[in-house]
Amino acid sequence: MLDDIDKGKRNTDEFGSILILGLVEEIGEMARAYLAEHGRKKSNLAAQTDETYQQELGDILFSILRFARIKKINLHERLMYSLTKVKERQRRPKI
Repeated sequence: MLDDIDKGKRNTDEFGSILILGLVEEIGEMARAYLAEHGRKKSNLAAQTDETYQQELGDILFSILRFARIKKINLHERLMYSLTKVKERQRRPKI
């Protein structure tokens, strides 16, 4: 499915930048939806009628997958690296 979605765009110089901007946009949409439902912006009626923050989270994951794919990033390796890093920080807290 990603091949069809990204057909003809994947090898352009600007595609990575476009995907990063899309990811930032999706994060903003998720934050807006979450705050409209649970946070400080309950009066934001427009955000309440848009997609839910759960749906926006799916859009974020989609954006991350697309970016990782074009940059040939192994997400499992990156996730394991981050988990190890966090565990190490917990084991050796800064003084």
